[in-house]
Amino acid sequence: MRAAVLEKLNSPLAVRDIGLTPLQTGQVLVRNLVSGLCGAQLHEIKGYKGNTKFLPHLLGHEGCGIVEQIGPGVTTVRIGDKVVLHWRKGSGIEAPFPKYILNGKEISSGKVTTLSEYSIVSENRATTVPDSTSEYLCALLGCGMTTALGIINNNAHLKFGESILIVGCGGVGLNLIQAAAMASAYPIVCLDINASKREKILSIGATAFVDNIKYISESEFDIIIDTTGNTKAISNTIPFLADGGRYILVGQPYPNESIFIPNGVDLWSLNGKTIKVSQGGDTSPSKDIPRYVKLYNAGLLDIDKIVTHTFVLGEINEALNLLRTGHAGRIMIKIGEED
Repeated sequence: MRAAVLEKLNSPLAVRDIGLTPLQTGQVLVRNLVSGLCGAQLHEIKGYKGNTKFLPHLLGHEGCGIVEQIGPGVTTVRIGDKVVLHWRKGSGIEAPFPKYILNGKEISSGKVTTLSEYSIVSENRATTVPDSTSEYLCALLGCGMTTALGIINNNAHLKFGESILIVGCGGVGLNLIQAAAMASAYPIVCLDINASKREKILSIGATAFVDNIKYISESEFDIIIDTTGNTKAISNTIPFLADGGRYILVGQPYPNESIFIPNGVDLWSLNGKTIKVSQGGDTSPSKDIPRYVKLYNAGLLDIDKIVTHTFVLGEINEALNLLRTGHAGRIMIKIGEED
């Protein structure tokens, strides 16, 4: 099978022929249909995810596929099931790390990867959905959309009419706008350096868009969510947090970078202010994914404005270059199609 492989840090991925190994207890073989791209892949390419000593290895953590084989002990999915592949733990066995064959040698990989024609995944990283479920929706439910919805529900605990500032409007940011609008936040202000995103951002539910912090007219927000990991952007927006407000960190800063909190005593306001790191919105895939599929089927979730570009596996480096520019929403990689 073909797979995108990280062979060397800070270098383009290589599309290689990779061999499979027999399934171990709790493992599932999935034929991948589509994979989303996340900023986490850019961190992996730089070696910022603790992956330096595991090269070469496969990438990707949100996808959609069809179950081809199941290993011993697997009970939550069956052969032929359409599944969402996700990095958050769901139901089933936490299986060993899978092995693949590259140039005659075994290589290890994560418990879920999606940028390959086939993936060996841990049972608890695959959740079955109805056969009719959109492949792009499935991929979004692997990370970008579930993270956003979970942040609004589980981390921010947004109440009707609370104000929100979203910093960075890529794949997760666009989903956050949609989630905030569903939860009746007001106003929903979005900050992104790419002015070309204005129309899309406003069309999905934002009430205001600015491409520079100096244009923010509100003096404070109940909720601020940063998706960029840019420490300067975080420090510059913390002062906009209202009394009792919640600042949610989603984007991961580079290693050894520090976040400066201006006039830190402001956090000790009458009701206190909270800064929290979100891990995938505390999503529970087995419980949340079926609920979100129902929302989509009811016309309450939009994916057409979230997915902005599609590529095939052989174009993976072009897709990553676009992701680096910040001009895309969610980028999808079609798997198994001719390049």
